[in-house]
Amino acid sequence: MRRRLTGDKRGSFALKGSNFFERPVERTESAWQNDIQLLVTQHQDLRRAILELPRSFRNDSKKWQTTLHAIRGIAAHDLYHAGQIRLLRRLCPADL
Repeated sequence: MRRRLTGDKRGSFALKGSNFFERPVERTESAWQNDIQLLVTQHQDLRRAILELPRSFRNDSKKWQTTLHAIRGIAAHDLYHAGQIRLLRRLCPADL
């Protein structure tokens, strides 16, 4: 969604791949911390892109409403995955 808001070219995401990215084979603390940092950075970039939408963009009511709908969808998507993570944490033993 950030790419759509900013007009960045396709393939500008930090990892290679479209919807599924190859992950490290090893489950290391370092790989985990890198993924967390990537998530934080991407979230900050998305928030910045939303905050920096030009005022002229808001003058087009249909385009603005479509964008607001998409932004709400992003938030709902994140909440869905947060719920999945919470469920997995409850199901898995603490020593994993």
